[in-house]
Amino acid sequence: MKIFNNPLIRVVSAFLFVALLSLSIHTVRSNISSAPDFPTANINANSPVVVVEIPNGASGSAVGQILFENKVTKSALAYFRAAVADPRSAQVAPGAHELNLGISARQALAQLLDPARIPNLIKVFEGGWKSEVIDSLLKYGFTKKDIDTAFKKIVLPSGFSNAEGLLFPAQYSFPVGTSALEAVQAMVDRFSDEAMGQELLAAKGKYSPAQLLTIASLIQAEGGAGDFYKVSRVIRNRLEISMPLQLDATVHYVKKLRGEIFLSTNSTLIKSPYNTYRNYGLPPTPIGNPGSEAISAALKPADGDWLYFITVAPGDTRFTRSHDEFLTWKALFVKNRKAGAFK
Repeated sequence: MKIFNNPLIRVVSAFLFVALLSLSIHTVRSNISSAPDFPTANINANSPVVVVEIPNGASGSAVGQILFENKVTKSALAYFRAAVADPRSAQVAPGAHELNLGISARQALAQLLDPARIPNLIKVFEGGWKSEVIDSLLKYGFTKKDIDTAFKKIVLPSGFSNAEGLLFPAQYSFPVGTSALEAVQAMVDRFSDEAMGQELLAAKGKYSPAQLLTIASLIQAEGGAGDFYKVSRVIRNRLEISMPLQLDATVHYVKKLRGEIFLSTNSTLIKSPYNTYRNYGLPPTPIGNPGSEAISAALKPADGDWLYFITVAPGDTRFTRSHDEFLTWKALFVKNRKAGAFK
């Protein structure tokens, strides 16, 4: 139409468009900023609470509506505004959360992020055994039959035949109605989604991803803070010269013992494919579920020629290639243990 060829008309139209857009933005911002919100509440042991269920994949606005309907916040928009302003809101876990009534939107978000407010939280700790995860699933409410079926039906990464080691250490909460299979699969999928898990699964070289995961589990069980990469090198050095690993943690895994620092001679004679005192090479599966740092150490061991390591006192782990030096340190360890240094 020729009317729009008039320069004055085009300028006026553009001005009106910008004015309307600015008004719209101002209106939206005004609505958000004026969202009704409770003042910050003083919370004590007698403050009323409610358990709310956050569905899997719920958006910030959906969570806000749930909180408003349960009288946690004064408006859905108040929570949405707090969530948009805080990137941690993306970490709100699905499932049940125990929240106080009549609190500010910021307090509601803080409580949603607090693991202590998640009833029946399943915790898989670094180095935890599959059997311990099963115990946690039982306490959560799943039946033994459903758990057994879940471990038979889960989809594992290519090259793996056992879930041990693949149940990624984290805190898990699940919505009502979640099956045992869905819960266990979520733990395995979390491993595959983690950066270190992906790096391990893609690893190529002398050791397969499954073997590297087993090495990572040994590192997690044997190494102390700051020693993972050196322990990784000791394991590699022993494997490369066909020297038995002789790791106490593998026997503890068989005996289901935690917190043990002394291993009797009789224990080293246990007949089990996991006993690295009787068998050469790696155990048949991981001996626990390693964390990201142990996996990193398995992939990138420190440089060194060490064949032995021993913790002679809490916080004092020593590495050597010399068997004689190792025996000297072992005598020191025995002396310190008898003196109660490890209690």
